[in-house]
Amino acid sequence: MVINLSEQHSLVSNWVAELRNTEVQGDRMRFRRNLERIGEVAAYEISKQLPWTTQEVPTPLGTHESKVLESQPVLATILRAGLPMHNGMLNYFDKADNAFISAYRKHHHDGSFEIRMEYMSCPVIENRVVIISDPMLATGASIVKTIQHMKEEGNPASIHVVVAIACTVGIESIIRDCGEDITIWCGDIDEELTAKGYIVPGLGDAGDLAFGSKIQS
Repeated sequence: MVINLSEQHSLVSNWVAELRNTEVQGDRMRFRRNLERIGEVAAYEISKQLPWTTQEVPTPLGTHESKVLESQPVLATILRAGLPMHNGMLNYFDKADNAFISAYRKHHHDGSFEIRMEYMSCPVIENRVVIISDPMLATGASIVKTIQHMKEEGNPASIHVVVAIACTVGIESIIRDCGEDITIWCGDIDEELTAKGYIVPGLGDAGDLAFGSKIQS
C-alpha cells in the first residue's frame, strides 16, 4: 500500500514545499526541522494502524481503562540523511527500540553506482512492527537492501517505509523486490528519475542540505 500524505492539503505539503525551495534550503536547521515534522506526522498516522490494548491506569480520583500500544515498534533509519526523520518519529514513539543502517551509493567512473552496506545495528525484530525512514526514495536500492538484510535477522510482523519524497520507480522496486505487504508513506511523489538516479524535481541531496557537503565516495 502507498499513502501520499500530500494528496489532501495539509501542513505536510507546506513542509515539503519548503524542503524543495532553494530559497529556504540554505537554512539547515529549518530543513532538518521540516524532515523531523514529516516524521512526526507519519508516526502519528502509523500509530492508528498498530495493535492496541487496554490498561488500567490509576488517577488521583480512581482508575481509568486507557487504550495503549500493545507493543513498541522498531524504528530504523539509513545514515546519515535519515536522522532528522528518525528523530521526529522517536519524538512520538518515544519508547521504541532503534536500528541504524550504514548504506550508501558507491559511484563508479562510468557514472553507475552500487549500494554498499557497512553495518547494521539492530534489535530483535521477530514478529515486531518495523518502521524504516529515509528522506528520498529514488531507485529504491538502499531501502530494498535494508529490508532484505533486516529480514535475515528475523521476520517482522509488518514493515512501514517513511520518506519525504518518493519516485514511482523506487516505489515499484520495493513492491517488486520486497512484497506488496509493505506500507510506503510519502510526503509527496515525483514521477521522474534521471539516468544517475536522482529524483526530478525532487529537492537535491537531503544529507548535504541537512548536515553539509561531503567528499563523494
